[in-house]
Amino acid sequence: MNITTIAPGSFTQSESRFRYSCYRFSTPDVCIIRSLSMPKTDSLQGSLDLLVLKILSRRPRLHGYAIMTAIKDWSGDVLNAEEGSLYPALHRMEEAGWIRAQWVTKTTGRRARIYELTAAGRKQLETVESRWEAVTSAVNRVLRTV
Repeated sequence: MNITTIAPGSFTQSESRFRYSCYRFSTPDVCIIRSLSMPKTDSLQGSLDLLVLKILSRRPRLHGYAIMTAIKDWSGDVLNAEEGSLYPALHRMEEAGWIRAQWVTKTTGRRARIYELTAAGRKQLETVESRWEAVTSAVNRVLRTV
C-alpha cells in the first residue's frame, strides 16, 4: 500500500480509488491517502521535489544524470530517482519557476541541459523542507508510541 501525505482539500472525495484519513497535528492538518493500486517501486514518491531542490541548493548547475547520481550517492544507495520520474519533475519545476534550465556544450562536444535554483525555488525549498520535517516528526512520534 502506498501512503502519500497531502494538504486537506487538495483531492476530491468522489475519487473511489482512494481511501483517506485526516489527522489534526499542531500545524498543518495532514490527510493521508492510501492508494488501492499496486505499490510503486519508486521510493521517492512525494519527496522528489524536495530532494532535487535541496541538491540544487548545494550544487548549482547540475544536469539530470548528476542529480540522479547525487540522490543515490547522498542517500547511501537507498534512494533511486528513475529517469521517468526525474525528468518530468524537472520540467514541472521549471514551469513552476523553481528552477531554470540552460543548454550547454560540454568539453566532449555533447550538449547537456543544466539546472539551477531560482529565488522562487529557494522559497519553495524552505516550504517543502518545513512540511517534510513536520510530517516526519509526526510519523516518528507515532512510531515511538505505538
